[in-house]
Formats: sequence, structure tokens, C-alpha cells
Amino acid sequence: MNEQTFIEEIKHLGIELNEKQINQFKEYYKILVEENEKINLTSIIKEEDVYLKHFYDSATISKIIDLNKEKSLCDIGSGAGLPGVVLKILYPHLSVTLVDSLNKRINFLNTIIDKLGLKDIVAIHNRAEEYGMVDREKFDVVTARAVTKLPILLEYCIPLTKVGKNFISMKGDISQEIIDSKNALSKLFCTIDSEQRFLLPIENSKRTLLLIRKNKSTPVIFPRKNSEIIKYPL
Repeated sequence: MNEQTFIEEIKHLGIELNEKQINQFKEYYKILVEENEKINLTSIIKEEDVYLKHFYDSATISKIIDLNKEKSLCDIGSGAGLPGVVLKILYPHLSVTLVDSLNKRINFLNTIIDKLGLKDIVAIHNRAEEYGMVDREKFDVVTARAVTKLPILLEYCIPLTKVGKNFISMKGDISQEIIDSKNALSKLFCTIDSEQRFLLPIENSKRTLLLIRKNKSTPVIFPRKNSEIIKYPL
């Protein structure tokens, strides 16, 4: 997917890019490739692959939620800023918090924020399970893309989500993970309100979006010992 195809395909998601946003994605790609030579951010570095598997894939969240109606978003295990930075570019009004456990990735995210001139976005160096004890029930939307198993992910993300608002899991095929999450969903007082399964254009790889609604305030769950965010390839 080249830049022009990206611009056209994203229109089908209801997103019309302006010149500033197009240039921000160009700069994002350039910095990503440059910094990836110094630190391991992603194994996907070809331009057409980044635009498809990172930029477009992050934007598909619009299939399940209208972010124009939300104010604050927290991206857990943000890594190279996917989907958090992409969503900030697409929805400039959002107040965005990026959380990652590795300081080198936080340094990269701060570079991106600075070079792209993004405002009202912050990168937090913290483990997801620990951050969930700090800013509880603060965000309208919490996202996690290709991050750890769903039952554990719920423990990380639901505490950050406001009551009545949503956590969105972005993964590949997770049929078994959904079955395995029944107990966690019950204990955390949340429900899967919507599920979107689709194929990524061109390569036709499987994608699943889950919109999980938090129905009432959750109990404090103490962090698991020796746990860590695991990024899964999509």
C-alpha cells in the first residue's frame, strides 16, 4: 500500500486526510525507519508495508467506534506509537496518553511528538499493570494493539477506562481468547458490546476488533508478579 493507496483506502473508513496529516505520516515513516536502525521498534520497515500494516491497520479502529465523539484516549503497550500516534494524527482533538514499559521506546515517541508538532499527547514510561493503579477510570477510550492475551489485557486496561466507556482490543484471530476471557469480563464488570472481524486489504490477513464496555467501577486488582507486555506480530 503506497501513500496514495493509503489516502484512498482510508476514505472508505470515513476519514479524509488533509495536507498536514499526509505530511505528518510521511515524516512519521521517515523517523520510524531512521530510529529503527538504532533501536528495535518494528520488523516492518518497507514503506508499502508500514502504510498498510501499521498506519492503515491502526486506523481501522474507526470500524467499531467514532472517535470524533470521544475526548481522551490511552494506548497501552504503544511501542512505536501504534495505534496511539496514528490516532492522534487522524483525530487531532483527542487528548492522548501513550504508555510503554521500555524507556527507549518512550524516547522515540517523544521524538515523534516533537517532530510532528503534536499537541495534547504524552508518553508515559510505566508498566501497564502499574499504570492502571495510577490513572484509574480516567479515559474515554483505552486501546491495545497486538498486546498480550485478552484475559490479562482486560486486567490492565479496564481499570483505566471510565465507567460507561470502552476498551478496544485490536488483534488477529482471537476466537479462543474471547472464550478464555469470560471470567475476567465478569469480574471486571464489562461486556463485549461489539465485534468486528475483517481482512486487511491486499494481503488479506485476519483482524478482530473488540469493543468492550465498562459497566461499573472495577475493584482494585494488584499487578501480577513478573508480568510483562508481550507484543504479538499481526
